[in-house]
Amino acid sequence: QVQLVESGGGLVQAGGSLRLSCAAVGSTSSMNVMGWYRQAPGSQREEVATITSGGTTNLADSVKGRFTISRGNAKNMVYLQMNSLKPEDTAVYYCNAGLTVVVNVEGATRKMEYWGKGTLVTVSS
Repeated sequence: QVQLVESGGGLVQAGGSLRLSCAAVGSTSSMNVMGWYRQAPGSQREEVATITSGGTTNLADSVKGRFTISRGNAKNMVYLQMNSLKPEDTAVYYCNAGLTVVVNVEGATRKMEYWGKGTLVTVSS
């Protein structure tokens, strides 16, 4: 059973920084993609940043130039460095991971997706 364990949320003033960490525990395979999503009160969950096992990154326009996503040296670790935080960054941040697994001898595959429980980031003005 794969679990995503997040840490690093908290309260910070506008202009400050936070670093979120996420570990995918219980997987013997390297996740194909890992990322961060966020959900503010009254809003839908939105993608913040993703990174593939090959290091290709994608960041939402709203965080480009301020946030950086990276994968750790340890397998299945992902980090989100958040700088120049704004009050509108306030949200619950969720770690996400995806893994494609082979399910039979013919080579059929299935995509598995995992979510963390979320960590709250609050940015005060």
